[in-house]
Amino acid sequence: MPSLLQERTQAGLNSRQEQSAGIRAGAKVRGGVARLLRGLVGVVALAVVWEVAPRAGWVDPNFVSPLSEVLKAWYELLSSGELWTHLGASLFRSAAGFALALALAVPLGAAIAWYRPVRELVSPVLELFRNTAALALLPVFVLILGIGETSKVAIVLFACFFPILLNTISGVATVDQQLLRSARVLDLSAVTTFRKVVFPAALPTIFTGIRIAGAAAVLVLIAAEMIGATAGLGYLINYSQYNFLIPQMYAAILTTTGVGLAINYGLVALERRMSRWRA
Repeated sequence: MPSLLQERTQAGLNSRQEQSAGIRAGAKVRGGVARLLRGLVGVVALAVVWEVAPRAGWVDPNFVSPLSEVLKAWYELLSSGELWTHLGASLFRSAAGFALALALAVPLGAAIAWYRPVRELVSPVLELFRNTAALALLPVFVLILGIGETSKVAIVLFACFFPILLNTISGVATVDQQLLRSARVLDLSAVTTFRKVVFPAALPTIFTGIRIAGAAAVLVLIAAEMIGATAGLGYLINYSQYNFLIPQMYAAILTTTGVGLAINYGLVALERRMSRWRA
């Protein structure tokens, strides 16, 4: 089994060299399938333990339902349409808050990073807000915006805004100076320099913030829905717990996990698509 040191220091070709050398895509596909199968082993092992542990009495089945019962409850929620109602409510709130944060944080972060005095002026204030827990401000949002949809979208917006903003500032501010000097030698305008040089170079760092924000959008929303909502996955989890519908509670938790995974892998795929020039 190779260690991390061996993996990172092993000699190999990059994607362009592989293409020039005529390495077939089939070998790469087989390697990807092998990695996928190895990853599935851990998931299957977890599923087996989850099913066996309650039935064998290792854990109390009243509090930890077997996986088969959880999947049955999940199917019943899906068939009745109840799961779609709660899932749709959560996805709408998460998507709205995330989209607003993305639309505001990326241009604002780029503008702040472009001018060093502005960056040095606002960075302490931004760090202050970044280290303020979003859920700690939930009562403030509820007092100002009410207990309806607006406060939930606003709390997601707040939680997503600062990871994207600070990573955009960091990405734009740390672009390689040689790239900027080359752009000046080519007499590129400021707009063209940003569009063709700065933004592509900062994109990996920006996407790091976007992925953090994607996870935060789901986590913060679920917690907010547990406190005050009549629909949503967080409400469903809380409602199931209070009414001792344990398999249903775990089914809602699994759905939340699936949503988080889908968002993460979707953002990873989007990042690879937008960063193909790095290959």
